[in-house]
Amino acid sequence: MPIYTKRLRVLLVVLALGLVTACNIPTSPETPEPGGVVDAPTEKATAQPTAESTDPSTDPEPSEPVASSGAVSRLEDVKLASIQIEAQGTFVDPEVGLQMNTAGRGSGFIIDPSGIAVTNNHVVTGAAFLKVWVGGESTPRNAKILGVSECSDLAVIDIDGEGYPYLGWYQREIKTGLEVYAAGFPLGDPEYTLTRGIVSKERASGESDWASVDYVIEHDARINPGNSGGPLVTQDGQVVGVNYAGNQAGQSFAIDRREAQQVIEQLRQGNDVTSIGVNGQAVSDGGSLSGVWVASVKSGSPADRTGIKAGDIIIHMEGLSLATDGTMADYCDILRSRHSTDVISVTVLRFDSDEMLEGQINGRELEQSFSFAQQFEENVQPSEPDNGGNVGGGTTTYSQYQGVTDDTGAIYMEVPTEWREVRGDLFTDNEGNVLGASITAAPDLDEFDQWYDVPGVLFIASRQLVAGFDEDDLLDLLMIDDVCSSYEGRYDYEDPLYTGKYDLYIGCGADGAAIIQVAAVPADRDFIMLVSIQALTEADLEAADRIFDTFFVMGDLP
Repeated sequence: MPIYTKRLRVLLVVLALGLVTACNIPTSPETPEPGGVVDAPTEKATAQPTAESTDPSTDPEPSEPVASSGAVSRLEDVKLASIQIEAQGTFVDPEVGLQMNTAGRGSGFIIDPSGIAVTNNHVVTGAAFLKVWVGGESTPRNAKILGVSECSDLAVIDIDGEGYPYLGWYQREIKTGLEVYAAGFPLGDPEYTLTRGIVSKERASGESDWASVDYVIEHDARINPGNSGGPLVTQDGQVVGVNYAGNQAGQSFAIDRREAQQVIEQLRQGNDVTSIGVNGQAVSDGGSLSGVWVASVKSGSPADRTGIKAGDIIIHMEGLSLATDGTMADYCDILRSRHSTDVISVTVLRFDSDEMLEGQINGRELEQSFSFAQQFEENVQPSEPDNGGNVGGGTTTYSQYQGVTDDTGAIYMEVPTEWREVRGDLFTDNEGNVLGASITAAPDLDEFDQWYDVPGVLFIASRQLVAGFDEDDLLDLLMIDDVCSSYEGRYDYEDPLYTGKYDLYIGCGADGAAIIQVAAVPADRDFIMLVSIQALTEADLEAADRIFDTFFVMGDLP
């Protein structure tokens, strides 16, 4: 009996006998919003500097010398120690894509007359170089980065020169109702701005999609893109916190000086804190794909030495799926629980090449994860021109792939363009009850459904099946050792999104096809999937690698 006809017939018979119910299967809850932020923060809409570049056009009044007693002590003098920072470099934005030679601007403030200044990590990390304007000057100064903290979203830089005005820290208790002022250079404007408000909440949640701070100050002094890294000060010019986020609801957020000071002291000594050297942002498709998007990488950092590049998504760290709640919390908890020199395993999705890579921070470099093509190439025919039409156009490999979905848009994978016949019907039982979504793709669906002489793939995903089957149960039910010359065994399956089991059969049918059957589930076991691939050549196994790199549930299953 042909393989696909047999496996589906057996499965549907089992379903008809009532071993699996299709009723009252709960759907997964919606992905929670990042804690403490109602809307996506306008201050940090992306993981790179957000304000547009604008050249200063006017000179400020001459800077007043710092009094021998120390920091500036008047609100009107805060400008003298406030800075505008331009970070120039190449970044990869998750929405816009590659941005070459981009200049973005943020703010900061000087904390020492030697030119030591504070800003946000997301303003400077990954930049090729920095330009700094002090107090609204028309001529920029050079600066170098001393240390950064991804999770605290803080950075310390050293501006060329000496004898700068500087700000001191507010030493009293920060209470609701305290009058505060947000200083900086928003929207890339060289003109210094100051907005007034009060502390509206002493301890707001600091979880966001680009940082993970235990708590932050919520205030209503208006901040805009470009205020990142600027000071939140009292009427005496003392620093209460470091501004880092705002939203359309008019809420603004600053990193509390109690959190900031202890991190800044380490950064100014040249040490990075809770950082692997990326400018990152938590991303999620609302389904099974989530991780930390890398906008840029600091040269020479642990991430750089591992081989992580801008545009990568760090999906797993120490085996844990990252950013499933849309925040950096899990990522930062892992970093905070380890020393900066500890070895940390990572799994990375590289969109440029559609590769899943595995490696270690402070350990081995990234390399492609398990490959069916490399592991089982001896079990199929070599890819040769005109080999039974299995590789389109008489070539030895598939040169182009296309993304395909089922009819409901719930599941997705990429297949060779030569597998031009695609079916995305609902997956139903013999009585027509909907059990899930399915995609079948092959050069000829009729041949693929009935025989073994063409390659192809069947992908099924179901919430209903998971109620009655685990991965072993499903593979046991669909065993085809009676139609293949050899059953090679059952093995563990794992990719950055799913885990499960797979069976390998060789010598199937007159053409000796190899059959790979994978049963897999996500971490929450909300659904179960079957991916069954029929391969005749090495090129077909390479196609199998592409399918297993790209298949996922991207929407609500029927």
